[in-house]
Amino acid sequence: MTARHDLWRPVSGCDAGCLPGPGETAAVPVARRLGRLAAVLLMLAAGALLAGLLPVLPARERRAALRGWARGATRAFGVRLVARGRLPRRPSLVVANHASWLDVLALLAVAPARVLAKREVRRWPLVGPLAVAGGTLFVDRARPRALPAAVRRIAAVLRAGHPVAVFPEGTTWCGAALDCRPGGGFRPAVFQAAVDAGAPVVPVRIGYHLAAAAPAPGLSSARVGGPTTVGAFLGAESLGRSVWRVLGARGLTVTVTATAALHPGRDADRRRLARAAESAVHLVPPRAAAPAVPPRAAVPRLPLAPVSPRPAAPEVGLAA
Repeated sequence: MTARHDLWRPVSGCDAGCLPGPGETAAVPVARRLGRLAAVLLMLAAGALLAGLLPVLPARERRAALRGWARGATRAFGVRLVARGRLPRRPSLVVANHASWLDVLALLAVAPARVLAKREVRRWPLVGPLAVAGGTLFVDRARPRALPAAVRRIAAVLRAGHPVAVFPEGTTWCGAALDCRPGGGFRPAVFQAAVDAGAPVVPVRIGYHLAAAAPAPGLSSARVGGPTTVGAFLGAESLGRSVWRVLGARGLTVTVTATAALHPGRDADRRRLARAAESAVHLVPPRAAAPAVPPRAAVPRLPLAPVSPRPAAPEVGLAA
């Protein structure tokens, strides 16, 4: 693999040690896990039927249908969804951190959008046809020369009045250990689409937590409640194993938090825009390698400025 290929296909430093081991988190009985699996299969079947209906629905109804299906699928997995913040009314580029395949369901359940995904997703059973019907934008990560065309497609979709959701880290990681983060942080290329289309960028933070509960026999109380990597999907493990772990999790909650939108000007620099969005998502200062965004007073005509945050919307909880 060449260095250029590494840059195009980022790799996280996560391994099996980032995931909870057997008995380290509370689990539901096997019978309940199997019941969840049956519910998920029903939702996938419903998604296959929905795939044939989505192309003929108007945009507003299509987004509502996707939102309803994603919320139902999230509940089927036994995952509680909490939404915080507000998204702009106008089409925007939604950018989020990436820990799991669950991220896509969580985003669609809160902010239905056309998602940018790797080309391989198109071939996944059941999920692939639904992704195509939902307007997913595919990119071939093995062909760096395909990236400019993908950016142009995203910009065209934004100009046409449709929101687009992307995961600029380029790969999943556990979200817990900083040394696991993919090198390079948020890839700046997709942010050029927002600049070209004059669309706002909405940084979204996705987090996974376990509900506080009494520890099970032999379970350390320090591992019950708080942030968790139960939902993480790491490249070295199979999708089936990750799904089975999520199905067995007790009290798993995914929180989707929309932060203040960033409004790039015509002369905005996509790298600074990417660093600002990354800082909002991970609640950390911009990386030292990127120039800091100076205060408004120092640069009166700053091409990138967050809007004043609107009052937060009430949390929406969808219990399993």
